[in-house]
Amino acid sequence: MFKRRDVLVGSTAMMLAGGAAQAKLPDTSVWTAYDLGSSGYAEASGIADAIMKKQPMRVRIVPSGTSIGRLLPLKQGKANYGFLANELYFAAEGTYDFAVPSWGPQNVRVVLARPAANAMATAGDIGVKTIADLKGKRIGYVKGNPSVNVKTDAYLAFAGLTRADVQVVWFGSYNAMKTAVINNQLDSFSSVTTSANMREIEASPRGLAWPPFPPTDKAGWDRIREVADFFEPYRETAGAGISKEKPVDLVGYRYPIIATYANTSADEVYSLVKAIDESMDLIKNITGSSKNWAPDIAGKPPADAPWHDGAIKYLKEKGIWTAEHQAWQDKRLARLKKLEAGWADAQKKFKGQGDEAWVKFWDEYRVKTLGFRPTGE
Repeated sequence: MFKRRDVLVGSTAMMLAGGAAQAKLPDTSVWTAYDLGSSGYAEASGIADAIMKKQPMRVRIVPSGTSIGRLLPLKQGKANYGFLANELYFAAEGTYDFAVPSWGPQNVRVVLARPAANAMATAGDIGVKTIADLKGKRIGYVKGNPSVNVKTDAYLAFAGLTRADVQVVWFGSYNAMKTAVINNQLDSFSSVTTSANMREIEASPRGLAWPPFPPTDKAGWDRIREVADFFEPYRETAGAGISKEKPVDLVGYRYPIIATYANTSADEVYSLVKAIDESMDLIKNITGSSKNWAPDIAGKPPADAPWHDGAIKYLKEKGIWTAEHQAWQDKRLARLKKLEAGWADAQKKFKGQGDEAWVKFWDEYRVKTLGFRPTGE
């Protein structure tokens, strides 16, 4: 079962919410997010609190340690928005855990996507200085969470490593890996730098290290992009063990991504982006990176799926959305439509039985018929 956290608006905030100038948000909204202790959960909670100080809305946050657990409530109509990671990309592509017949390419959309850094959060007592030093170490993976697992594969690939070169340790949730590092049951796992989990590891007897991804290592970056093409070099200046005085070259991507399905009301999405923009005075202090939720930062492609029409409407009004952004959007929508049509055609042509046979057939179809690269391990 999902754990739930209800964030309730008080009577004072209700009084502040009157007036026609306020955004037209629903009375109740359900959001999914990563586990308790993650930066995604902290920012979802903080954004909800900030909006509700100015709007008459109640938000219920549903944390989950798996990609399926965060997306399934949206698919079922039990949640409105997800604070997601790269599972959004895999859901739109119909790959990894979303390649099974019950999923396939999902018609998902981005509302806002905060730029972030991610890398291998590594225990500080094992002498790891480079990604290559992770060879033979205990590396964390999460069942049902391709967002975590593919990033980890990509980061190992930077040094020419694969799962065969490390000790793979599987977990049932993302949050469990933090505890395993502190208890000396795990050496490293992929993470953002600013979460409460990272602060706990940093304060533990083992300490915390971030082996770097130098942007000058072109071969390493080529290997990363062979696994996943949405990563870029990113110099991080905030987080556990990181500062402006001690920056580290890590991996840039978007997390969290506020996402929903395409059929969510454009007026509602517009109102949500507007409410976030008008609440940035409160949101910017949630975490070390939460200032990047400002729409002029988090409202620009690229991201893991096309943008929602309601978000684009607001971004255009604010002068943020450009012709270049629209060109990216058109290309991304065309890719998604191609995938959806290909999925339907592949299902008609599939003659095998069982999920495993279908996943193999779909992966081959994506490569041979649609011209996309194989999903890999």
